[in-house]
This record gives sequence, C-alpha cells and structure tokens, in this order.
Amino acid sequence: MTRLSVNINKIATLRNSRGGNVPDLLKVAADLQSFGAQGITIHPRPDQRHIRYDDALALPGVVTTEFNIEGNPIPKFIDLVLQIQPDQVTLVPDAEDAITSNAGWDTIKHKDFLVEVVSEFKSHDIRTSIFVDPIEKMVEGAKNTGTDRIELYTEVYAQNFKKNPEIAIAPYKQATLLANDLDIGINAGHDLNLENTAFFVKNIPNLLEVSIGHALVSESLYLGFENVIPMYLQRLG
Repeated sequence: MTRLSVNINKIATLRNSRGGNVPDLLKVAADLQSFGAQGITIHPRPDQRHIRYDDALALPGVVTTEFNIEGNPIPKFIDLVLQIQPDQVTLVPDAEDAITSNAGWDTIKHKDFLVEVVSEFKSHDIRTSIFVDPIEKMVEGAKNTGTDRIELYTEVYAQNFKKNPEIAIAPYKQATLLANDLDIGINAGHDLNLENTAFFVKNIPNLLEVSIGHALVSESLYLGFENVIPMYLQRLG
C-alpha cells in the first residue's frame, strides 16, 4: 500500500492569518495521525509565511509516524533539518517568493550541488528524496546524485486528468519504469486529490508515498479530517 503523508502547511496558513494559535498546528498533526495518516509533511520557507521554524522544531514531539521536511536546501534549511533529524528530507528547487512549488530539479545541471547536499543528509541517516518532473533524463540524473528516492511532481497530471487520464499519466509511467529499473524509490505529490489519486496509484508501480496537503485540507472543510483520511487510504490501498 502507498503511504499517505499529510502536508499541514495550509493549517499553518490559516493560523497565521489571524495570529494566535488557532487552529493548533500540533494538535492537528496529532489528530491526523490518529485518523490514519501515515506521515506528516511540512515545507518551511524563508519568510515563514505558513510553517515557522519553531513549528518544525516542535513537531517531533507529536509526530509518531514519519516526519518529512520539504524545502530548498539553502544553508538555513540544511541547518534546520540537521537539527531536527526527520525521517525524510525532500529537496525542492522553489524560489523564495514562489507561492507553491512549480517545477522539479534539473538534476543534470545541478548534479554537483545535489550530490553534496544528499551526501550531507545521508551521512546523518536522513533518507533523501529529490523533487523531479516526469522526465526520464531527470530521473536518471537523480539516481546519479545518490538520493534514496525521487518525488514525482504531479501538477501536470492533475491538470490534465479530467481531459484524458491515459495521456495525463503516460509520462509518469515512463519515468516510473526507469526509476524501478534504477532501483530508486518513488514518492509523488502536488495537486493530487480524492478524484485523481486512485488512478495515479493504480498506474504507478511501487509508489511508496504520496504527500497531499492543499486538496486534502480543502476537501476536509466539507467532509472533515476524520472522514477524509480513510477515504484517501482506501484509494491508496
């Protein structure tokens, strides 16, 4: 079964919009796990507009499943991850002013940098994953960095799913076949939702984990976290 890691950035965004501590990020993280979530993901950014650095430092006290920290490996981010020692770090090449992640790494152009960063994290026994577009040469480039996993960037799939699911999934299938041949683990995330997740999982063999935040939180406004988490688990199973 593909594991579900819930990205809680949107909970922090809601809290920050009014100040104070409502909703309580730590309680939400604990509750999500009690409802069945198999991991918690955060993506702290330098401006701390949603997840704050003190959130990242406090979350190990309530995360009893898998803790995944995403972000651009600038020095401050690297220091934060090394201090926390999460189960997994996902390297994302987002600009500091990006609203959300919008592209994977050019693993060929940035090979030397990624090799250095991956080596640093792995020397501290932190599993590494690199955010990539479903392009075979980028998957191959990721393998050459020494990373444990890749995370397939699924926004394009999500955008095209309603038009033609088979066409939407095609490049992801090709990238997955290569990743499986190269013996590199596969995660996925970005704009996956209750409608498109099951088809994606069915067509991506050996998919280890999905990270879902914005859609899951939005769907839960209507249905409730306690209902939505099992709905995702059913689709992932």
